[in-house]
Amino acid sequence: MLNFNTFKQKSPQQRFLFILGLVMFAMYLVLGVALIFWKDIPFDIKPTYRILFGLLLIVYAGIRFYRLINQKDN
Repeated sequence: MLNFNTFKQKSPQQRFLFILGLVMFAMYLVLGVALIFWKDIPFDIKPTYRILFGLLLIVYAGIRFYRLINQKDN
């Protein structure tokens, strides 16, 4: 699980990459939720494919978050 003591001991580069990973997780999650709930999307896509793509993005965001939290220090 997430250990905040090891986060404090990381180098500035590792901390930056961790924060960047969190930002990318949030972007994929928000994009997936927006695709599912945004009815007047600016491009033409069938609702079924829009929901499936949104779910795929949310699952991918979850995988990224899991890998980010469970990464081992080198």
